[in-house]
Amino acid sequence: MIYLDHAATTPVRREALEAMWPYLTGDFGNPSSHHRVGEAAAAALADARAEVARVLGCRPGAVTFTSGGTEADNLAIKGIALGAPRGRHVVTTPIEHEAVLESVDFLARVHGFEVTMLGVDAGGRVSPDELAAVLRDDTTLVSVQLANNEIGTVQPIAELAAVAHARGVPIHTDAVQAAGWLPLDLGALGVDALSLSGHKVGAPKGSGVLAARGRMPLEPVLHGGGQERGRRSGTENVAGAVALATALRLAEAEREEAAARVAAARDALIARVLADVPSAGLTGDAVHRLPGTASFVFPGTSGEAVLLELEQRGVVGSSGSACAAGSDEPSHVLTAIGLPAEVAQTAVRFTLGRDASAEEVAAAAASVAPAVSAVGGIVAS
Repeated sequence: MIYLDHAATTPVRREALEAMWPYLTGDFGNPSSHHRVGEAAAAALADARAEVARVLGCRPGAVTFTSGGTEADNLAIKGIALGAPRGRHVVTTPIEHEAVLESVDFLARVHGFEVTMLGVDAGGRVSPDELAAVLRDDTTLVSVQLANNEIGTVQPIAELAAVAHARGVPIHTDAVQAAGWLPLDLGALGVDALSLSGHKVGAPKGSGVLAARGRMPLEPVLHGGGQERGRRSGTENVAGAVALATALRLAEAEREEAAARVAAARDALIARVLADVPSAGLTGDAVHRLPGTASFVFPGTSGEAVLLELEQRGVVGSSGSACAAGSDEPSHVLTAIGLPAEVAQTAVRFTLGRDASAEEVAAAAASVAPAVSAVGGIVAS
């Protein structure tokens, strides 16, 4: 099997498993307990927090461990908007992950916030000039993904952050898909808060991070015993935090080499598919794109049918976000970039992992035209 759905989840790294094992066995303590077993767990949690902070270029106190990217996005958006609001206005984009969009919708429905959706171009990019035009004195938060989970488009986050800060507005970025591929230094990105998910970088599912500037007021989503400096109550998942820190550190160490190598394989995949299937369309920005993402539409087919044919040929991809799998609705990302609903429903996404080889990617690419042909699509003769 050639697995090309790494944007959905990645295999757990052996190093992450080995790092977390002691905290699932002998060192099982609650880090809030004031005895030797608890203090050992607390020390491991502190080390994991410091390791994550080193990758993100922030203080350890800025790091809050969560159950994943969805919780981190919820905590960022609801927490910042409700923590010390300048007003009741938030700005985001129509191509964000559902965790962002649903959090913003909650603010609108329950707390009366007004929401401005920035336009995106045909590649899914946001204009800093448009952001500048919509910011107001009562804007309390901007949230824009660093890289899109369906089409792989990378946003000009540093430019957007500069625009937001010029008006005194904090900015959050969902960097879940960018981890391991793009630099995540908060200072270089210019963001005030950044969300990550462990299972996208080789840690187990159920681990995540919100990095938010330490002095920023943040209303908790989970209330209770005041763990994580009051930002996220609940007994901490020490083993998950250790695994996430280990996987993130390794991903960052490998990032530049892996990104260059995988981008070359991605480009070869794109070229082969577009040559073999003349009706195919590449989605997302052709230049500002994650190294491992190649996403297409195949008009005149069903994306799900193409995926079934590919799986019979030993290739696993997806039709878009795993969080929307099984939905009959067209992708909100693809319709936002201007594709008709019937074309959006023909989408197929291939996302390569850090260990992707040129040979396996070439084999996957060679399987696409036969799969499309099998469901009635037009291919090169």
